[in-house]
Amino acid sequence: MDTSKRGKQEYDQMVKNASPNSPILTNCLKAFFSGGLICGLGQLLLDYFSKSNGEEEAALLVSATLIVLSAVLTGLGLYEKLGKYCGAGTIIPITGFANSVVAPAIEFKKEGLIFGTGAKMFLLAGPVIVYGTFTSMIVGLIYYFVGR
Repeated sequence: MDTSKRGKQEYDQMVKNASPNSPILTNCLKAFFSGGLICGLGQLLLDYFSKSNGEEEAALLVSATLIVLSAVLTGLGLYEKLGKYCGAGTIIPITGFANSVVAPAIEFKKEGLIFGTGAKMFLLAGPVIVYGTFTSMIVGLIYYFVGR
């Protein structure tokens, strides 16, 4: 066995020994149930708002409510704690996106409104917006030319 292969195996063993065991099943269950609770809250809100508004308006109100709720939780420092406990369950697109916009804005507010909050607000969310828009344009063009 050559020394580079043996060195890689020794390194892999050191990493394995030094890395904590990840409770994969527990993490998956936490993510599943926390994501389900967020979606369940969204459904409860939809049912509530649908009683007094139209279905389309109720959907907008649910989105706005979940965005404001996650932004407030981020501002209070609770969303991060929730994320540490629940893991991937808190990255439901609408709440996770709101968190990814608010968190950098809060973090960089000491640098001022323009160069801090304004410039850094979309630090995490910017690439999502850019690539989401680009991808939707490509899919739209494919549908326009091929899907007819």
